[in-house]
Amino acid sequence: MKTEKKFYEMNLEERLSFIASKTNLTKNEISTIVNQALPFEKIDRMIENAIGIFSLPLGIATNFVINGKDYLVPMAIEEPSVIAAASHAAKLSTFFGGFKASAYGSIMRGQIQITDLLDIKNSIHIISKNKEALLSIANSRSKNVKALDLKTRVIKNDVDNQKMLVAELYVDCKDSMGANSINSMCELLGPEIERMTNGKVILKILSNYSTERIAISQATFKKEELGGSLVVDRILSAFAFAFSDPHRAVTHNKGIMNGIDAVSIATGQDFRAIEAAAHAYASRDGKYRTLTTFSKSSEGDLIGRIEIPLSVGIVGGISSVHPVAKIGLKILGVKSAGELACVIASVGLAQNFAAIRALSTEGIQQGHMKLHAKNIAVAAGATGKLVDIVSETMYKQSNISLDNARAILHKVQNRELGSA
Repeated sequence: MKTEKKFYEMNLEERLSFIASKTNLTKNEISTIVNQALPFEKIDRMIENAIGIFSLPLGIATNFVINGKDYLVPMAIEEPSVIAAASHAAKLSTFFGGFKASAYGSIMRGQIQITDLLDIKNSIHIISKNKEALLSIANSRSKNVKALDLKTRVIKNDVDNQKMLVAELYVDCKDSMGANSINSMCELLGPEIERMTNGKVILKILSNYSTERIAISQATFKKEELGGSLVVDRILSAFAFAFSDPHRAVTHNKGIMNGIDAVSIATGQDFRAIEAAAHAYASRDGKYRTLTTFSKSSEGDLIGRIEIPLSVGIVGGISSVHPVAKIGLKILGVKSAGELACVIASVGLAQNFAAIRALSTEGIQQGHMKLHAKNIAVAAGATGKLVDIVSETMYKQSNISLDNARAILHKVQNRELGSA
């Protein structure tokens, strides 16, 4: 009886055919995935002083079941072992039905900084009194997003101990990330607020600290699948270390962002904004901590949970311009920004679980270095079947280095020439 190939066992043609069978990608879109070079004219309009393209490998994480739905997850990343680890973690989660995820809110803040005020209290009153008029101005040029509220906060300037006033615009971004719309709204309101308060408006820009846009995902991993109660306890001990020590927490959270950034890049999200918000959120109680938590169920199984601010969108921005980002969203088949946030959070949790499990047992390097050896073999000049021969030899020798790769390649090539 013929068994179906696993995704990682397929060649490129088989992988693309599999994706096409699970999605509604066209032949042109399939071709774009493989031959994704953009015309220079398009690049030149995206950024300044353009000279070319820097490419990242694009792969697919498999086995993800999120809220009862199967996903093929596109990930753009250069680091080996990340996609394999996330896929394996997702498979382990399916015993209890995969990931249960929620995305709360689509609100972002815009901030308008007001200085040089003679009477801050009176300025707050003026802005509050004119709130509806200011909201109407903010919404006058927006079709897709809506400003819902305008509040004020007094901030102590820690540089010179003076006070400043900040007017914060709360905007429902719906299925967009919202940055451009919010920035435009703030710039519209700036002169009006300056005129009303007789102060000086300086900055008019969104905040990427999207605390009103939180994604949560949770999964349970069966203890027997992990190697028993001892492994669960080791993972919990490793988590306690990361939760308690910022030096370890940074590396712990970096592993989470390996997954989150990779999906964000593949779907055209602002991964830098996501990173900044995530690390700020990790410090919300005054100490830098983990974005994930791990605990034990009453049956002794491992429960993993992530809570993270995620400002993402499926309309507007680069995701509507870059052809591969558009294809990434199409492969996922998400229907809303909230659904995309649920997927991204779940991948972050999966990646983190995979890393902390490896660290707690055999160590992170075993699988990572095996894949890294292939990169070193290629860098040494190996091609085709020689990549596997050189990388496997280095791994068995526990000497994965460019010099050793070159020496092995030279020896193999000479042997092949001698037998020709």
